[in-house]
Amino acid sequence: MPYTGQCACGSVTLAIAGEPIATRQCWCRQCQQIAAGSPTNNAIFKSEDVAITGALAHKTWTAASGNTLTFHFCPACGSQVFGQSSARLHLKTVRFGVLDANHGLAPQAIIWTDDAPAWALLDPTLESWPQQPPAPPPPA
Repeated sequence: MPYTGQCACGSVTLAIAGEPIATRQCWCRQCQQIAAGSPTNNAIFKSEDVAITGALAHKTWTAASGNTLTFHFCPACGSQVFGQSSARLHLKTVRFGVLDANHGLAPQAIIWTDDAPAWALLDPTLESWPQQPPAPPPPA
């Protein structure tokens, strides 16, 4: 199923040709900072499957994993669009919030649970990782 999406103001649009390699909820401190204290919910796609139109701004920092992370967002409204790790440039981690409603995706795993606040509700039925999980397998 192809996926589409846009930022809150409509300046940035997405068209995604393939299915996600994985879906994850991330509780790392950086994600909590960009998500107002909550986790980010993300779908990991092959970079080549994600077409984006519109201008993006970005911010780069070193993550707790040691990788350089670049977060791309709409400079007009601030909507998070995707993140990308220096260790996996062949993948784009797209934020659920930028995908059109009724996309049908849900997290399959929770990562960086060690950084989750005590009040966080973690779904016990999902695979969980205290820190960085192994990378998804290379795309076929």
